[in-house]
Amino acid sequence: MSSDAHVPVLLGPVLNGLRIREDGVYVDGTFGRGGHSSAILDALGTDGKLIAIDRDPDAIKAAPDALTSDPRFELVRGQCAQLQAIVEERKLGRAVDGILLDLGVSSPQLDEASRGFSFLRDGPLDMRMDPDSGTSASEWLTRVDEADLKRILKIYGEEIHAGRIAHAIVSAREVEPLQTTAALAEVVAGAVPAKVRAGRIHPATKTFQAIRIFINDELGQLEAALAQALEVLREGGRLCVIAFHSLEDRIVKRFMREHSRESEQYRGMPDVPAEHRPALALIGKPVTATVAEVSANPRARSARLRVAERLA
Repeated sequence: MSSDAHVPVLLGPVLNGLRIREDGVYVDGTFGRGGHSSAILDALGTDGKLIAIDRDPDAIKAAPDALTSDPRFELVRGQCAQLQAIVEERKLGRAVDGILLDLGVSSPQLDEASRGFSFLRDGPLDMRMDPDSGTSASEWLTRVDEADLKRILKIYGEEIHAGRIAHAIVSAREVEPLQTTAALAEVVAGAVPAKVRAGRIHPATKTFQAIRIFINDELGQLEAALAQALEVLREGGRLCVIAFHSLEDRIVKRFMREHSRESEQYRGMPDVPAEHRPALALIGKPVTATVAEVSANPRARSARLRVAERLA
């Protein structure tokens, strides 16, 4: 486990963004190793409540006793895309004061070779955030069509050499299935131009990102969670989202911007029906990590926090 494993990114701005009430109800939709949850719980009073969600069984098992033994806290194994169902099961519909989504893969997931998220540690090519469901990366790569693979690498990885990499992967699997992270990283490195291999960033970085995002439906999960947040936040409730790459951040930015405006047919009109009024108000500008935080926690370098408040 890395030194970053329990360091919550942008913690101060998150707490400020959530504007925590002592008796409030909060949801940490991406528990990870509980850094943000611990700080939120510390800010709550005896009547406050925090629900945390994570689909990774390792995250559930690693939850600190100080959290799980607290009667104000509940940890649910599930997906952030199940946000509304989880809240409504607890009779808390439209009663949530704040929601946090800290997107992407966690440091412990990257550090554990057996999870297959990182090309820096050789291990089984899995990449599933929930290893008990879905299809592993290695299994998917045995059957994905080359054109589909190219498209996924291009869209989810923003990989300019997507065609060359997809062709190399399909060719390699005809000789032997790609079953380890090292094997996939080697194929990718061999497919890109020499100047890319010599660059500062590992040539497999975007390929691993793209496959992980696809395998875990991360963007679909995000879109579902954002839409459901509108249904469970009370008036004045805050939505805080930390994104680590442009694909996620664009979705969050577009969602918050769209819902902070009147419906298009009523924009600029003096009398807007209630159902067409903005559902959100943007709070401040996007927040990034300070130089000091990046120095202490390099994972924070690409983090961007956006905050919005639920209107009536």
